[in-house]
Amino acid sequence: MSASKGNKGRSAAGSSGGARQGNSSGTKPPPLGRRVTATPLSLSLAANAHAIRTQFSDSADLRLRMTSSPAAPGVRLAVLYLQGIVDESNIRENILDKLQSASGIEIAPRGSKAGDICSCLRSEVITSGLTESVTTLERALDALLLGCCLVLIDGSGEVLAAEASGGSVRAIAEPTSQTVIRGPQQGFTESLSTSIGQIRRIIRSEQLIVETQRIGRQTCTEVSLIYMKGTARPEMVDEARRRLSEIDVDGIVDSGYIEEYIQDKTFTFFPTLISSERPDQAAAYLLEGHFAIIVDGSPFALLAPVTFFRFFQSPEDYYQRFDIASFLRIIRMSAFLITLHLPAIYIAITTFHQEMMPTNLLISLSAQREGVPFPALVEALIMELTFEVLREAGVRMPKVIGPAISIVGALVIGTATVQAGLVSAAMVIIVAFTAISSFVAPQINIANAARLMRFLFMISAGMFGFFGIISIDLILIIHLAGLHSFGVPYLSPMAPWIKGSWRDTILRMPRWSMKLRPAIAQNGNRKRQASGQPEEQQKTDQQLKGKKP
Repeated sequence: MSASKGNKGRSAAGSSGGARQGNSSGTKPPPLGRRVTATPLSLSLAANAHAIRTQFSDSADLRLRMTSSPAAPGVRLAVLYLQGIVDESNIRENILDKLQSASGIEIAPRGSKAGDICSCLRSEVITSGLTESVTTLERALDALLLGCCLVLIDGSGEVLAAEASGGSVRAIAEPTSQTVIRGPQQGFTESLSTSIGQIRRIIRSEQLIVETQRIGRQTCTEVSLIYMKGTARPEMVDEARRRLSEIDVDGIVDSGYIEEYIQDKTFTFFPTLISSERPDQAAAYLLEGHFAIIVDGSPFALLAPVTFFRFFQSPEDYYQRFDIASFLRIIRMSAFLITLHLPAIYIAITTFHQEMMPTNLLISLSAQREGVPFPALVEALIMELTFEVLREAGVRMPKVIGPAISIVGALVIGTATVQAGLVSAAMVIIVAFTAISSFVAPQINIANAARLMRFLFMISAGMFGFFGIISIDLILIIHLAGLHSFGVPYLSPMAPWIKGSWRDTILRMPRWSMKLRPAIAQNGNRKRQASGQPEEQQKTDQQLKGKKP
């Protein structure tokens, strides 16, 4: 399986380092080196402190505190950390206080080697959290940047790096872009360990595997690949791992960076990964054989592989009756088609195919368009672009006045343009209904694709009528049929047709009828439930078939 053409420029040098966290709950692994050089630390505490401070150019948030410990009499110690990314109360309670109160433990009598002192401090004094002995300047810098506290020992070529990451983090809150009426009301946060822990609380299984690596020469961002061992296809996980390891950039700030690097095809309007801020949705995908990618600092997880129909499925579909969920899915897909075609159909009918309209409707529309100086295509483009400006203004403006400006702007501009004779009232209705339909999709990525594709349909309809619309539809279907998401055809299970997988596609069948997981887990464990259906339902089916229960 090959990566996308847009990813050919990625260097195979890989990320600076990686650590596998099998069955981990999100605890950070020990710091890993990300620099090629390896400068040994000096035996002098002052020299080591000076070297580190020089590397940071005496940055104001680099804190250095001299101390000593009764456990190592006559040996000077120093504690070094970066303010803001560590928990200073943790450093005070578990490092400084323990060093200064270790009078009952004389682990280093006079004459002891400094290296022995470092080992003894690690095993006897600083016992909470993850600790590591560091012997090079580069690894010491990495440890500082990852939220560790360094304990420098005079006369030792080793530095003790103790886990002390912390600082202010956002509390778990309700998702802002994927709201549901029924279901869990919590979303991911910017903390990687918290986000992984949220998934771990849902999937309490040792088969949940977390692999963490650091990507970015400057940011050294932690990126976690999560999957279910025995359920996800091994070759699919290997491909995801390979694409992540080939990313070689200065920095990763959000999961959107990762999405662009690992997507199968760059030049397409349609996303091949789902971006989700819901732990319950991520857990459900993992249980079905998908994998998730979570980036430290981003509240959005990437879920793959996905198909076209997945973008019209909401997590709430699985929390309510199957008939209601199926009806809502049909509504969403219909709204997607309306978003694509409604303005284009109006343009085609009013420009080329007036004979297809009833006479009364044709007379009404002609009367409305009398005096409008623009053709239908230009009229539609003006209104659509105006609405896009209003939508963007509503998103970027402060939350207090954003919705009010959007509503007032739409009303005022719509009314004024109709009264001025620049557009017809019918066009305002068409654009408004199209805009409302674009908000129905539960995934913003597929809604954005429809927003862009709509303009292609409009231009084609304005030039060629229904022939242009049908031509774009055919091109779109061919394009979708050629897309893949980590080896999974984008239109599956419809194209190609996969027997049994249709039960959770356009419609959602009852849970007892969905015996198997989707076919993406075809080489793994496809069995979803122990029995196909409950005893009562088996009896009902037998009665419907004319058999005695």
